[in-house]
Amino acid sequence: MLQRKYQRRPAAKTSWERHGKWYSKVVEESGSYQKEVILPGVLSLLGLRRGEDVLDIGCGEGFFAREFHKLGVNVLGVDASPELIALAKKKGPPEVLYRVADAAALPFLRNGAFDAAVIILALQNMEKMDAVLKEARRVLNPKGRLVIVLNHPAFRIPKLSGWGWDEEQKLQYRRMNAYMSETKVPIQMHPGERTKEVTWSFHRPLQSYVKALHGAGFAVTDMEEWVSHRVSERGPRAKAEDRARREIPLFLAIKAEPQR
Repeated sequence: MLQRKYQRRPAAKTSWERHGKWYSKVVEESGSYQKEVILPGVLSLLGLRRGEDVLDIGCGEGFFAREFHKLGVNVLGVDASPELIALAKKKGPPEVLYRVADAAALPFLRNGAFDAAVIILALQNMEKMDAVLKEARRVLNPKGRLVIVLNHPAFRIPKLSGWGWDEEQKLQYRRMNAYMSETKVPIQMHPGERTKEVTWSFHRPLQSYVKALHGAGFAVTDMEEWVSHRVSERGPRAKAEDRARREIPLFLAIKAEPQR
């Protein structure tokens, strides 16, 4: 059973400070990727059992933690943003615990405390990936499992990839300007607004994730690629756009377990 001591809040500041409510609204919208694609995929990979202890690393405003709790598991969410954690607590329920913490250092958690852990759309925003994965391994029990969800690193490279259109073949394709080079990319928090505040995204090729997991003591046991559930409105390019969505994945999910 998780302990209330995990709710203590150290001070921290992140680029999400002023945008928690906006992000929460996006996640909770009907038809969001989080609801329609990621949640069912994560639940399928995790196979949660009632009474298990689950750690949500980079939990944000708590959407996934709340959904896991509905299945009868005990959930602790950690995030570096005090505002997002405050928002998660406000949304409740009180049985779901949250704590402001750096995912690369979780000294308040004992070794082997959790049956499962997730890092959903968060590892790509964490600079110290190796340290984060080592902490995830430390707090998982020997039979635990970790599920990571990423914007697909082969097709969704911030500022270095995008959609293209071949008029002759009537084909929509995905253009990648780079892939193998690890890059740190500033992402504007609110495109179209005057604010210049950014968050950071770290592009890494797939091999970097696999090697980091192995180095942290994990073995990759499953991997899935998830496509968008959305469809285009009627138009001359709708068929090609829908085909591109079905063929080019939006998310990559990796399941890993402690090496035995």
